[in-house]
Amino acid sequence: MSKDPINDKSIRSMIQEKKYARSQSAVMEKLAPKIFLICAVISIFTTLGIIFTLLTETFTFFNRVSIVEFLTNTRWFPFTSDKNADYGILALVMGTLTITAIAMVVAIPVGLAAAIYLSEYASAKTRKFIKPILEVLAGVPTIVYGFFALTFVTPLLDKIIPGGISTFNALSPGIVVGIMIIPMIASLSEDAMNAVPNSMREAALALGATRFEVAVTVVLPAALSGVIASFVLGISRAIGETMIVTIAGGSRPTTDINVTESIQTMTAYIVQVSQGDTGYGTTIYYSIYAVGMTLFLFTLMMNLLAQFISRKFREEY
Repeated sequence: MSKDPINDKSIRSMIQEKKYARSQSAVMEKLAPKIFLICAVISIFTTLGIIFTLLTETFTFFNRVSIVEFLTNTRWFPFTSDKNADYGILALVMGTLTITAIAMVVAIPVGLAAAIYLSEYASAKTRKFIKPILEVLAGVPTIVYGFFALTFVTPLLDKIIPGGISTFNALSPGIVVGIMIIPMIASLSEDAMNAVPNSMREAALALGATRFEVAVTVVLPAALSGVIASFVLGISRAIGETMIVTIAGGSRPTTDINVTESIQTMTAYIVQVSQGDTGYGTTIYYSIYAVGMTLFLFTLMMNLLAQFISRKFREEY
């Protein structure tokens, strides 16, 4: 029986191609873990390098300024002579927390409502239309948000608020930071709600509950860990925001809670000193590392809190 040379050749070529593909796959299987390990090690060493830099420069600052004064003094006036300078971080912390509180008042209800609508009410077609628009908000540069707060939101608030509002104030950047955080809270909360099994929704509807009651009393409590974690991550994002508060918030450190007046946050102070007017090796120069270390600890605590909440209240389905 004669062999067909064409079929015999095609079978041999297919076998060779299969062997070549398997050899390539085997090489990638061996290389992939090593590449991933290198990336993980780079991330770890980068984090350690940041912490080492902050710690060493912060210790230099505390050799010149008492840590007790830094933590308890309510006045922050570094741009004077060393004898008259005040380094009380509470003034900057109060400004940061004020902005964060305003932002969360705006972001939490709007972001949660958007998540409930996308998860429980919107059709697939509507969800595909709305969700990209929310993600566009997350992609807008923060400096654009800052100019939006300064040139649009502040004049608008000046017309609404009796007695007017300062050009640089806490209310305007706080509102805009909240707008910026909405996509984060909405997206993470919606993901948590979508993870709730449909059987729980169907059971509640079968018992006579309305769609709103199902969303509020069934789905939301079941997804509570993810929703609260999104809130905490949003707070962390608001604490670390820089350009919006630098442009629209002003540069007046104060512990007074007056949202219509100028304030200064920790990030805004770091930007102010980093512009190059301060000499290297001065106390003011080292103060930005102490402020940065405080900001790092705030953000770290928020992230740890988010992880704790996710693990503590996680529901297994």
